[in-house]
Amino acid sequence: MTLLTLGDAIPDNFFDGARARILDLQRDNGAIPWYDGGVIDPWNHTEAAMGLTVIGETLHARRAFRYLAETQLPDGSWWGQLGSAVPFDDDHQYTGGDEGAGKPIRDTNFTAYIATGAWHHYLVTRDRQWLVEIWPHVEAAIGFVVAHQTAHGDVRWAANDPHTPEDDALVTGCSSIYKSLECAIHIARELGHPTREWSAARVRLGEALREKPHRFDRTWEPKDRYSMDWYYPVLSGAVTGEAARKRLAAKWDIFVEEGKGCRCVLDQPWVTVAESAELVMALLVAGERKRAEELLSWQHQWRAECGAYWMGFQFDQNVAWPAERPAWTAAAVILATDAVTGTTPASRLFAERTLAEAAE
Repeated sequence: MTLLTLGDAIPDNFFDGARARILDLQRDNGAIPWYDGGVIDPWNHTEAAMGLTVIGETLHARRAFRYLAETQLPDGSWWGQLGSAVPFDDDHQYTGGDEGAGKPIRDTNFTAYIATGAWHHYLVTRDRQWLVEIWPHVEAAIGFVVAHQTAHGDVRWAANDPHTPEDDALVTGCSSIYKSLECAIHIARELGHPTREWSAARVRLGEALREKPHRFDRTWEPKDRYSMDWYYPVLSGAVTGEAARKRLAAKWDIFVEEGKGCRCVLDQPWVTVAESAELVMALLVAGERKRAEELLSWQHQWRAECGAYWMGFQFDQNVAWPAERPAWTAAAVILATDAVTGTTPASRLFAERTLAEAAE
């Protein structure tokens, strides 16, 4: 185990494999697909860009943001594809196809995440001119998202396109939007723009996440089997303090496999590295630092020989599954390591609550 704690220096060359994997996947136009021939969605693309920012690959990170700027739709959204549509064969390999399978969507969470990525990049680089340049894209994206908020405070999961008829909100997606609204507000304040509308939207969304569980996942399969729905309200800062600690403790024994990591779903013997890394950061937000450090230390055993991280590990069969090393998995571990060690000025963004609830 590699146990890193606050103030530790990340060992030299520690993330060389992760770095190489993300850079190898990045296309000439700046896009970062999940893996070779895999889907591209704005959320995971942005996550990979954030990983590049942490490890000093600023130019490549900006190529990724430029891709977002160049592909943004007039209404502020992006087309993306759901990972669940990605086909695998019996050997758990990606089977190919034009950017994966399934119809594209305009997901509100996918759209909002540019704000998190942009604020994170600014915290590291302190390049205000770059922040000014990315601002119109953040503003348009958040405008699209807020337009999909209901009177109850929840945010519809996708635009009302013909093939996405479900008028529903998702716990994990809305939690991530809650964090993105926080970052958008920070950017607006830094640049001297008003934030009252976004602040009020964030307050309403936080109230919905904490007090209106009936508003979420109404038309989807039961979601309590997914670990993300368990820890994301904590990771995002929607649930904090003692309530956050109680939430994480309540399902720790069913989602966390000792010495391995966090299951993606409770009924499968499969730990996933990205979910484990995100849980590390949720633990930091909840003040559970020792647990966070230990959980992070377990993840480094799931590296391929090249140093890149496998998506997950099926521990009954003792195999990496699926046989893919996603860019966003590498980025999630990089971000969690930064949060634990406090290496960059952006490390606190995913380690503590950073914005008061009150609207201006």
